[in-house]
Parts: sequence; structure tokens; C-alpha cells
Amino acid sequence: MKIGYPCKNTSVGCSSSKRFNLKSYTKAKTKETVRANLECLENVIDYNIKNNIMFFRISSDIVPFASHPVMDFKWQRIFRNEFERIGGIIMKAKMRISTHPDQFVLINALDGNIVERSIKELLYHGEMFDLFGFETNAKIQIHVGGAYKDKEEAKKRFIRNFRLLPKFVRRRLAVENDDRLFTIDDILEICEKTEAKPLLDNFHDALNPSKQSFEILLKRASEYWNEKRDGIIMTDYSSQERGKRRGSHAETIDINDFKHYIDRTKKIDFDIMLEIKDKEKSALKALKYLKEAKRI
Repeated sequence: MKIGYPCKNTSVGCSSSKRFNLKSYTKAKTKETVRANLECLENVIDYNIKNNIMFFRISSDIVPFASHPVMDFKWQRIFRNEFERIGGIIMKAKMRISTHPDQFVLINALDGNIVERSIKELLYHGEMFDLFGFETNAKIQIHVGGAYKDKEEAKKRFIRNFRLLPKFVRRRLAVENDDRLFTIDDILEICEKTEAKPLLDNFHDALNPSKQSFEILLKRASEYWNEKRDGIIMTDYSSQERGKRRGSHAETIDINDFKHYIDRTKKIDFDIMLEIKDKEKSALKALKYLKEAKRI
């Protein structure tokens, strides 16, 4: 079991997701931003290794506008050495990596232009992972998308458009249940018909529950993951922030809720991405509990 957090570290004093407005785009500005993002990413990775945080979600903004038509240089060639060096550090430490493209990635959209832009964004993530040199246990995490007033047809369209993706992207995709439309049951149905892996979010399941318990669904979903090729199943974890609107993610980890989550899923080995707002601080608290509970 590995514990992780997404994208930003509040302790290192830099951001690996710097970007700028499209109207400010220049080749020089983009190169400068990518270089700064990669330098910060290396600092974050070093922090994680020192603190035994072995799961991390890399920002989609490492290369701003990478999939946009405005991109007018081969960032892959220019920054190849930097990607390879950082990827080597990550793999030597046996740290697990994921990404989560922005909400505009909707491969089941009705609008063909949106589908095309979504595919280009997924190609960027796949190229980035290949430059890092990651194995296929590093996953690109997406949602199904919209229901567009016909949920069953929306799932079918996702499956059809999934097959338009090149193999080097398909083999890396993990699909997450969401908090309004597509339950874990829906995700398993999609994964049955594609190469995608089901990624379970406990908080979304609490807000948009399936017919079976989370524990049973986690066991079912884990069977889709080939440990040698994909690694063990990835999950997202969070809880409700008290006093905030329904669906607001916790500001910091609720250890009692986390203990309950671990206790009821103890028969399965899985990696946990903490979608909690204080990032690495909660990851350290979770690791402390897991060591005390002898789960790691």
C-alpha cells in the first residue's frame, strides 16, 4: 500500500504547475515555464522520497498548452534529458505516478471538436509518461464525461471513442466513478468492454452510491488490474468537510474516518491518493497511522 497526494506540495516553496494566459504565449515564455515546472517537480519528488510518500499525481500543467494548436516547438525533444533524469529518480525509488487531465477532457462528448481536443490532451499525457520512462503501472485518470440526457448511450459513446485512442494511451487509462452521474457499477461495465482500469473514489461513491458496498466493489474492481502490468488497484480517498456544502473535500484528513476506511478494506492491497486540501501534511498523518496499524 502506498499513500499519495495530488500535484502541489505546500512545503517545498515552489509550484510544478505554473502556467499563463494564452494571449501571453511565446515560445521563450513557454520554455522558461516548463523548465521551472520540471525543476520544482524534482524538488517535490525529492521531498516525497525523503518522507516515504511513494504515490504522487503529477500536474497536467507541466507543459502549458502542450495539446493546444498554439504550441509551436518540440518540447519533447528540448526537455528529453530533464524528463529522463526525473523519471529515473522516480523509478529508482519505486514511486507510483498518476495524472488527472482537466475537466474539459470528455471523450464521450457529443461535439466532435471536444472529442478531438480531448484525444490530443490524452496524447500529451501519454507522451509525457513515455518520456519519463514510466511503466504502465503509471496511469492517466479520467472521468466518463457527461450523460447528455441518455446515460446508456453516453457509456456506449465512451467505449467507441476509447477505441480511437492509440495503444500507448489506452493501456494507461483508468476511469473513475464520479459524484453525480456514473457509479462504480457503470465504470466496471465500461472496463469490461475496454482496456481501461476502474479507479474507485470512496467519496464519490458515498455521494453517488452503487447498489453494492464499497468493499465488495473494490474487490471486484481489483480483479481488472494485472499486478505485473498495471500494479495494484489505485483509489482516491477523501471525506466530507464539516460545515461545508455537500461534496466539499476535507481540508485535512479525518483520522477516525480514514481508520474506518482502512479497517473495512483490509482484505485488499491498494494504493491511496488522498484528495485532501492540505496535501502532503495529510499524507504524512496517514502514513503514521498505517505504520502504527502495521499496514505498511
